[in-house]
Amino acid sequence: MSRRRLNIFLEPAHASRLDALAAAKAISKSSIIAAALSAYLSAEGPNDRIAGVGRRLDALSRQFDHLERDQTILVETLALWIRHQLSATTPIPEGLQDAARAQGRARFADFVTQLARHLQRGGSLVRTVWQEITPEETSHPSTPASGQGHAGERVPRGALTEGNIA
Repeated sequence: MSRRRLNIFLEPAHASRLDALAAAKAISKSSIIAAALSAYLSAEGPNDRIAGVGRRLDALSRQFDHLERDQTILVETLALWIRHQLSATTPIPEGLQDAARAQGRARFADFVTQLARHLQRGGSLVRTVWQEITPEETSHPSTPASGQGHAGERVPRGALTEGNIA
């Protein structure tokens, strides 16, 4: 491949930075300039790359907004459940505490089993709750149509029960 010699003029600041970069990378100034020129003249010009980065940042921003929304729903749900449990649960008499602990372990095992089944199907209670409270909004593209579970099962409006979670 033949190369052509060009004489170019650079601003002193650019020349200094080019010298420093060439020394730090142990490569020639010509190869740095050739790589920069190749990138600048490529089919995907700098404006296309900048626009692509902007689109990706917009998509990431939307994903972050969805994560923030989901986290808010989860935190509020947990806080409401804790408040309900603490206000509605009566103290257990001393003689029944061992039985209550055994029942708690069994209930927790059932909960973990239901959660595993739900996650394996790809379900999302947060998505279902969000669809319940904002049925007119079109959510994230990965969100199924309103009233549809992630695996395609039909979930009637207002039917948020323990059976829908399993």
